Amino acid sequence: MARVAFLGLGVMGGPMAGHLTAAGHEVAVFNRTAAKAEAWVATHGHRSAATPRQAAAGAEFVMACVGNDKDLRAVCLGEDGAFAGMADGAVFVDHTTVSARVTRELSGRAAEAGLGFVDAPVSGGQAGAENGALSIMCGGTASDYARAEPVMTAYARICRRLGESGAGQIAKMMNQIAIAGLVQGLAEALHFGEKSGMDGRAVVEVISQGAAGSWQMANRHETMLEGRFDFGFAVDWMRKDLGICLEAADETGAALPVTALVDQFYKEVQAMGGGRWDTSSLIARLRRFSAD
Repeated sequence: MARVAFLGLGVMGGPMAGHLTAAGHEVAVFNRTAAKAEAWVATHGHRSAATPRQAAAGAEFVMACVGNDKDLRAVCLGEDGAFAGMADGAVFVDHTTVSARVTRELSGRAAEAGLGFVDAPVSGGQAGAENGALSIMCGGTASDYARAEPVMTAYARICRRLGESGAGQIAKMMNQIAIAGLVQGLAEALHFGEKSGMDGRAVVEVISQGAAGSWQMANRHETMLEGRFDFGFAVDWMRKDLGICLEAADETGAALPVTALVDQFYKEVQAMGGGRWDTSSLIARLRRFSAD
């Protein structure tokens, strides 16, 4: 079993760190809000630390799941950052969805310090984190990945290296691009059915068994029809992720017309007060505008 530090105990990080303890790893945790780290320790045992550096001291692996590029830099760099506390040869594993640019920057800084670095963003949402069934998309050297992969299996359904540093983040962008279009399509289909007087549940039972079927349809159609959005992956975070996708598209010359459009639809959901609603709340926007 390994000595592991986990930085960031939100709706994703908290359960992921819990799976590490269940797998028998020795875990030290850090969270920007110390009370959350203390509550995690009260439930799972082990120890909390006042800074990322203190959490990382003596760890073979340091996992992070924080908010954005700025948050990731904050837990990695500086006098109290994890890199300052990690021993030579330790591996930093970043589960945050961030830009490939900051991933490559931090990977380079880690290499200069004699550390390994794996970018390993996750998909599967809060339920996937709680059930230990996340899809993990990884970038980094083959040797760093090979060392970290057995630790990540504690909360993974599938874990795969897809290339060098930044490849995991590019794969996560592809994941979010695909989800954005799927959720909008599902929202439009259900909304159209409502306006046409159809029984949405009955229709989904049929079409979900054909080419229209998807995870979103299977897991979100019921709550979309009921107008319940107080769970899952928040619109605010989806807009952060889509912003990363669109910025990367500008850099690479990729055309993402549907993604750009759905990003604006999510902006309208935010204006409706739905920033913390689940991403399936796109149907609420359709209902509102059709009623106006």
